Amino acid sequence: QVQLVESGGGLVQAGGSLRLSCAASGRTFGDHAMGWFRQAPEKEREFVTTISRGGTKTAYADSVKGRFSISRDNAKNTVYLQMNSLKPEDTAVYYCAAREGLTSTSATAYGYWGQGTQVTVSS
Repeated sequence: QVQLVESGGGLVQAGGSLRLSCAASGRTFGDHAMGWFRQAPEKEREFVTTISRGGTKTAYADSVKGRFSISRDNAKNTVYLQMNSLKPEDTAVYYCAAREGLTSTSATAYGYWGQGTQVTVSS
């Protein structure tokens, strides 16, 4: 069982930066690939980025490539999402997710989810 708690969301102007954190409970954090997804109002949840168990493999949605960066610290049971050059279209609730095994870009592949943190980017 893995419990996830996101933090770091907030209101930022376009062009600004935020860093989200996701703290995981349990001793098996290192056995789980991690992902970040987001959901804007009246839109479906969409993939943002994922990172492998050891942190050596990552993948990003085209919409965030070059602006967002995912990382993890297995000693601290935490995964991070550094978001730079934020745009109003990045406004959404951001969710952290975990799955045993390999990375995936599909939300249905993840069995554990956090409660989400709101990111609002003003123009």
